[in-house]
Amino acid sequence: MKFKTYLFDFDGTLVDSMPSFISVILRILDENNIKYEDDIVKTITPLGYLGTARYFKELGVSLPEEELVSLMMQYAYNEYAHNIPAKTNVIETLKKLKQQGAELNILTASPHSVLDICLKRLEIFDMFTNVWSCDDFNTTKSDTKIYKMAAEKIGKPVEEILFLDDNYNADKTAKSAGMTVCGVYDLSSKDYVNDIKSITDYYIYDFSELLEINNIKEGKPL
Repeated sequence: MKFKTYLFDFDGTLVDSMPSFISVILRILDENNIKYEDDIVKTITPLGYLGTARYFKELGVSLPEEELVSLMMQYAYNEYAHNIPAKTNVIETLKKLKQQGAELNILTASPHSVLDICLKRLEIFDMFTNVWSCDDFNTTKSDTKIYKMAAEKIGKPVEEILFLDDNYNADKTAKSAGMTVCGVYDLSSKDYVNDIKSITDYYIYDFSELLEINNIKEGKPL
């Protein structure tokens, strides 16, 4: 197996949550009559809720950061707790990687309040050695330090970890930190496929392609 240690993004990578995430974000901006650029999702996805709240303040939202974060969690909770599904072939691929002895980890901008409950509902929480929110590191995925800190906690050299994310900025930052990076297709980032491909080591449109990267054949252990 080519890669034994994985660090996965969550939203848009493991679960089909970006439509819900985008709806939450735009709802808050619209409610506050704030204008925003068409590519705002590309900008805010790696920031986490607190980082996004700070960015909203820069855009002109007058609510306190704490109230903005609370609103995001309130709007998002029901979707993560009850509705958001895993992306196609994610669960089957994770099980196969786990059977082959891979170590699986998560690093996401989403807070544990929505992250953990969604993973547990999908019955995959226990498949991961570490489930991290950016909140656990007190920084964002736009900071190279978070990837180095995650590698240190995992106990592996940063370059031996395969990082997977659907977001251009997160992929670029992880690559700058020294990780091997695999871009992941998501409808929300379809306009940036070529950009992501240009800065990553691999790119997958379907999660089952991870098995091909690792030369793992279905039903035939290595």
